[in-house]
Amino acid sequence: MNISLDLIQTTTLAVALLLLGEFARRHVGFLQRFSIPGPVIGGFAFALAVLALRETGVAQLELDTTLQEPAMIAFFTTIGLGASVSLLRKGGKLLIVYLLACWTLAILQNVVGIGMATALGIDPVLGVMAGAVALEGGHGAAAAFGPTAEALGTDGATAIAIAAATFGLVAGGLLGGPTASWLMRRHKVEVPAAAGTAAAAAVETEEKEEPVGYGPLVNTAVLIGVVMVAGVALGTWFSETTGFVLPAYVGAMVVAAVARNVGDRFGLRMHQGALSLVSSLSLGLFLTMAMMGLRIWDLYALALPLVLLLAVQVIVLLLFVALVVFRLLGKGYDAATMAAGMVGHGLGGTPNAMANMDAFNRRFGVRSEKAFLIVPLAGAVLIDIVALPWIVWCINAVA
Repeated sequence: MNISLDLIQTTTLAVALLLLGEFARRHVGFLQRFSIPGPVIGGFAFALAVLALRETGVAQLELDTTLQEPAMIAFFTTIGLGASVSLLRKGGKLLIVYLLACWTLAILQNVVGIGMATALGIDPVLGVMAGAVALEGGHGAAAAFGPTAEALGTDGATAIAIAAATFGLVAGGLLGGPTASWLMRRHKVEVPAAAGTAAAAAVETEEKEEPVGYGPLVNTAVLIGVVMVAGVALGTWFSETTGFVLPAYVGAMVVAAVARNVGDRFGLRMHQGALSLVSSLSLGLFLTMAMMGLRIWDLYALALPLVLLLAVQVIVLLLFVALVVFRLLGKGYDAATMAAGMVGHGLGGTPNAMANMDAFNRRFGVRSEKAFLIVPLAGAVLIDIVALPWIVWCINAVA
């Protein structure tokens, strides 16, 4: 039996699955502990149900995910609008060092992925999917770049990337704290005296989101819409002119970053609460739809090569963090905290990084303010300045 859902039915189902996923994330200990995103939970559960129906011969489903691409472009636009050059000044030298380490890791993960894929005799594009796309980029980048790779002839790219990103979330949550603790013991790092409580409270107050009303939301939506139009046009023009595929969402992110910094230059201020709301909603919708349409059966033939590839990626990351990043950051308490963060977002995502650092700091009773400023700024926003163009170049180069 073939079941087809139209646009309205598919979108309604996606929103319902997003809601159920978020509910499960808040109430199931394992999902909460490893910061598994709600869209992944709801969408993946649906994909498993589709797999069961297909394998038992009961039914096959067809979905109308037309809204997935606009939501994806909107999300990457919000990422670009958060890339303010002025924020670089607040992090100082440590931010620059950490950001360079993030960029290096993104480059390294694709090199390792392509090398391992070639050695294992599988499509090297899949090495990119299980490299910086899934690990540094997380489920959002996996769902975004998968269709691009498939359009270039790599079957199962989305499924591979999503599977690798899910593995990374769990691994990043499990390994961040132990890695930082080992570095503390290995280098006999002293825990600084608890201080700066007032400063910490001030930082937390500044980071609280502003209330979102109708006016700010509409203004933000118009800005995002204009940037999306310009970004899609840029991506189309670049691809047609150079023959080098530049996905529309990357073009939108570039235009958004330029718009943000021009606005900063002239004192124009965006409503951060509205921007955060649009970002969360667009990410939730597009990622849920991507997970819903996941063809899990495409993973069957690649299970063992994927496990081997990801095992090497984990080893390379841990060695890079322990032998290079920790030392460059000064081998102190802040460096250990940021090491926990890099393991988190280097394998999974920024929520992993924040959870790792929070758990590590709670253990010693001292919060590393530098780490909590630098890691999310570099690992969630500024890393994409290099990581996304590098991913695009690698996919085109090896496809």
